[in-house]
Amino acid sequence: MKFVFLAIAFGASLLVSAQQKTPVYLDVTKPIEERVENALSQMTIEEKVSLCHAQSKFSSKGVPRLGIPEVWTDDGPHGIREEVFWDEWDGAHWTNDSCTAFPALTCLAATFNPELSLLYGKSIGEEARYRNKTVLLGPGVNIYRTPLNGRNFEYLGEDPFLSSQMVVPYIQGVQSMGVAACVKHFALNNQEEWRGHINVNVSDRALYEIYLPAFKAAVQEGKVWAIMGSYNQLRGEHCCHNDLLLNKILKNEWKFDGVVISDWGGVHSTDQAVKNGLDLEMGTYTNGLTSKGTFPYSEYYLANPFLKGIKEGKYDVALLNDKVRRILRIIFRTTMSSNRPFGRFVSPEHSEVARKIAEEGIVLLKNDKQFFPIPAGKYNKIAVIGENATRSLVIGGGSSSLKVAYEASPLQILTAKYGKEHIVYSLGYASGAAVYGREENSKLNADSLINKAFDIAKNADVVLFIGGLNKNHFQDCEGGDRHSLDLPFGQDKLIDALLKANKNTAVILASGNAVAMPWIDRVPAIVQSWYTGSEAGNALANVLSGEVNPSGKLPFSFPKKLEDNAAASFGKLAYPGDSINEYYKEDILVGYRWFDTKNIAPLFPFGYGLSYTTFAYSKPTVDMTETTAEGTVKVSFTLTNSGKTDGAETAQLYVSKPKSAVTRAAKELKAFRKVFLKAGESQTVMIDVPVNSFAYYNEGKHGWEVEPGSYTLLLGSSSRDIKGKVEVKVK
Repeated sequence: MKFVFLAIAFGASLLVSAQQKTPVYLDVTKPIEERVENALSQMTIEEKVSLCHAQSKFSSKGVPRLGIPEVWTDDGPHGIREEVFWDEWDGAHWTNDSCTAFPALTCLAATFNPELSLLYGKSIGEEARYRNKTVLLGPGVNIYRTPLNGRNFEYLGEDPFLSSQMVVPYIQGVQSMGVAACVKHFALNNQEEWRGHINVNVSDRALYEIYLPAFKAAVQEGKVWAIMGSYNQLRGEHCCHNDLLLNKILKNEWKFDGVVISDWGGVHSTDQAVKNGLDLEMGTYTNGLTSKGTFPYSEYYLANPFLKGIKEGKYDVALLNDKVRRILRIIFRTTMSSNRPFGRFVSPEHSEVARKIAEEGIVLLKNDKQFFPIPAGKYNKIAVIGENATRSLVIGGGSSSLKVAYEASPLQILTAKYGKEHIVYSLGYASGAAVYGREENSKLNADSLINKAFDIAKNADVVLFIGGLNKNHFQDCEGGDRHSLDLPFGQDKLIDALLKANKNTAVILASGNAVAMPWIDRVPAIVQSWYTGSEAGNALANVLSGEVNPSGKLPFSFPKKLEDNAAASFGKLAYPGDSINEYYKEDILVGYRWFDTKNIAPLFPFGYGLSYTTFAYSKPTVDMTETTAEGTVKVSFTLTNSGKTDGAETAQLYVSKPKSAVTRAAKELKAFRKVFLKAGESQTVMIDVPVNSFAYYNEGKHGWEVEPGSYTLLLGSSSRDIKGKVEVKVK
């Protein structure tokens, strides 16, 4: 008996005698659907309902009687969050849960490299697998609609095609490790202000063309196993139990066979949760990060109230069975899969992946007179100024805050690379601690910090200012949007002082959002370095020194002023709303679609990024000048590295329909290719563009339509730097 007890305690599925036949659901040689049906047939109503709601902050029940294990979730998407107490948000103070911090997803998007996205997903999947997680709560694919959104750093930019191309390999990488990816937040969670209740009013066309494509790609191409609902409402229904989103679109149109998981605190009604597509209720009676309720898990909406409704005949058992099938499916795909690989944690290989993604994602925005690179020995005295040179940027930000095994800071690695006798540091400005839910101001005197930095800068050969945003509340942080496009903590004043002290001052910005740059014309060089995780210092130092040639491209537009942003241009009803309703008045014209269609010059355009070398494009050609909606156009051109340094260029292909029966953006990204070339090397590049990607969503017909007529294919280095064009006619 002792042996039997221990076996079950350690998660043995079910002990059977030699004469007893193994239950089908335990037979890993059987198809998953057969196993699901067999397990379902052996469960009581009470056991089924118990699968549909949480039992702790991050887990839900299994069926111990049948040896079906619990589901354990963990926050991502940039690293595996520390263990917490059973029913608390506080860390459990384990000594073996310090993870690798990978770059934030804005940085991944800036690589424009799907191969790196696959490597990212596999690496973070290995860390989740090592920690025995069932579901990784990520990646996030909400669209960058406004530069004030506190969670933009967690997402993949403003363009639905780029997001779609980058999310699919991430999912495939995670799930190759036997861990379910959970794409979030479905859908329209494009701000933190009033996120728990704001009702989004958006056209069907904008919904389908802008805000849903990455989710659709995740389901139909990435075959994702889980999706998380969002906090906000769409057309009067909360998105965690929204009939249009979850039943009609996700499960019926897209044939999603996985689990819909609620965001923590996103469920508000048993009736809607039962009927409108939610499968697994997590974290109810909390704001999702701090507060908690006094209700037991048995009183969740999909717990006892659901069970009572079934027993009274109010709810059809078929609705329960559908939810349970989906939960069993994810368990059999992960924990109870026979070919689930082993994981690994904080390995040298993961550090290399994190560094590689950071290096390819860093964007060189300005580089007058070849300010960068700065090889070792070029200058005797380099002044490094700014809090972000030393501040940890993996903590804070909300649910993506991480407990890391190590974090290489920029100052640490720059000092090692150039020599401590050549580096002098000053804080320059200071923010408060990263405390969720409120602002913490620094107690240091701002003028004294500026004066000290000024004195150091004037005696240096060159100044590297490392600032930007951080993950404090009202910066890049869950639960609150930014209040301004400006740099916080007096940084603009500091930069002015540094430029007066030393005109050779470069600005390096860590952020997940665009910022205003009133000093842009006076600064010789600007680098967008994002939040790059454990390898932040190594990646930045390698780019600044020239050991790595920057190749990142902006995944979203930088406006010159906030009012140039599409959502902001329509006033408060368009963003952030009136606290009850919000109207997406810019419709499909999000990001560069707005800037280019309305002919508003951005500070930096979508797809923009400089290199230490130069690239030349030949005139593009196509394999056919006439095609049908079912065809594929092959665009060819020659790309040449015309400089003296090896490098990479992301060629971008946009499509334009000059004469259309409906409103169209001036151009839309439909393909891209990152090409690595040696100095002086040329390569013929071919890009396939399916003609059905030219379609717009026809609201009258409730479907996609490719208009006949002429289209212009635009080949560019960014949305504003078009190198060549070619015409195609669709019959």
